[in-house]
Amino acid sequence: MSRIAIIGGTGNVGQRIAREALSRGHQVTVVARKSAEIPQGAGFVEGDVALDPAALGAKLQGHDVLVSSARFATVTAAPVLAATHAAGIKRLLVVGGAGSLEVAPGVRLIDTPEFPAAYKEEAGAGAQFLADLREVGDLDWSFLSPAAFFGPGERTGTFRLGGDGFFTDANGASKISYEDYAVALLDEIEKPAHLRQRFSVAY
Repeated sequence: MSRIAIIGGTGNVGQRIAREALSRGHQVTVVARKSAEIPQGAGFVEGDVALDPAALGAKLQGHDVLVSSARFATVTAAPVLAATHAAGIKRLLVVGGAGSLEVAPGVRLIDTPEFPAAYKEEAGAGAQFLADLREVGDLDWSFLSPAAFFGPGERTGTFRLGGDGFFTDANGASKISYEDYAVALLDEIEKPAHLRQRFSVAY
């Protein structure tokens, strides 16, 4: 059993990660500014990592794993890393984005003409977060990028894992449910296979 803290644990993805972790017998602490929508069985820590990472880190001492499921446009890598270090946590997993995946060598999805303008700010911030992580040598971090279409759905437990490349299914679709994303992330917590790497998940 691991003691897992989740920044953004009340969000769409964070809630699924919390529930998946609880179903596997892990101890879960949700970090948020308000205690609304905390999954049953989870603990709660009030805090804002962007506002005071040192104070949040002090509250999270004793945890084994920190998961960041916050929006990149509002929470950059620096405060997340500061909180992780302040807590003495050595394992960090980040809910990534698809925009920084490569559709061809050196060509990211965000750089293609078809990429929606409405998502560029968040995707660009996510790419910077990943670049910042790649400069970190004293934490076992992992950055898990979802497929392009990422939303609520079924927990099937069946999906494919990749690396930096953008990939699709046999029909050309790039999809993953929040539920199966949570499965992939918890699998990585329990059996680390992508330390200090970005990896990706899609059907």
